[in-house]
Amino acid sequence: MSVKNELVLDKLPKHIAIIMDGNGRWAKKKGNLRIFGHKNGVSSVRESSESCAELGIEYLTLYAFSTENWNRPKNEVRALMELLISTINSETSTLLKNNIRLNAIGNLNELPDKTRNKLNEAIDKTKNNDGLLLTLALSYSSKDEIIHAIQNIASDVKKEKIKSEDINEHLFDQYLFTKNMPNPDLLIRTSGEQRISNFLLWQLAYTELYFTDVLWPDFNKEELYKAIYEYQQRERRFGKTSEQLT
Repeated sequence: MSVKNELVLDKLPKHIAIIMDGNGRWAKKKGNLRIFGHKNGVSSVRESSESCAELGIEYLTLYAFSTENWNRPKNEVRALMELLISTINSETSTLLKNNIRLNAIGNLNELPDKTRNKLNEAIDKTKNNDGLLLTLALSYSSKDEIIHAIQNIASDVKKEKIKSEDINEHLFDQYLFTKNMPNPDLLIRTSGEQRISNFLLWQLAYTELYFTDVLWPDFNKEELYKAIYEYQQRERRFGKTSEQLT
């Protein structure tokens, strides 16, 4: 029986974030190049997106490419950019069929022109969908995002658009890439690594963390349901006591 049948549908996370890790190790185990793992990881993106859309989850954010990933071998980076283009070409129809709206965050200007143009084209094609918001974090660094927010706040204070005493958590949220999204309820990281890797550091303050040894290309719908089931067994107190919640 699928774990899906055990899920409580009125206790689903509103926003799931995933660090998709393990493509290279998966490929190495099979005696192939790292890009082979990245290509096979696309099916896991599709399964996770479709599953979230089917369940009625509103937001799914995937850590697709960090600013640090630019330091990988040039051949791998070039292959990843080409894979992103081909994936967008092949999966846009799936997004439309499942009423999924595509979004992207990060330093998108650092992407090659062809990649960025194809990404923007898919974002535009799906902009009228009102189901799941699928966000790809590309050329993304959370520290960079926070510094960028601070710089813009400082600039707006200097321009007298805001006052320094107005700065609080809510205002800071409005200067982040994720300003139109709620913070993640659940973060999933695959491959057995147990770290955040410069991903949504501000936004993850009270997020439930779930780590699995499953490598990303093997992460299917059932694995997603397991993560959500585990999330539903936890008590989210946000600094309060159990007695206060009841």
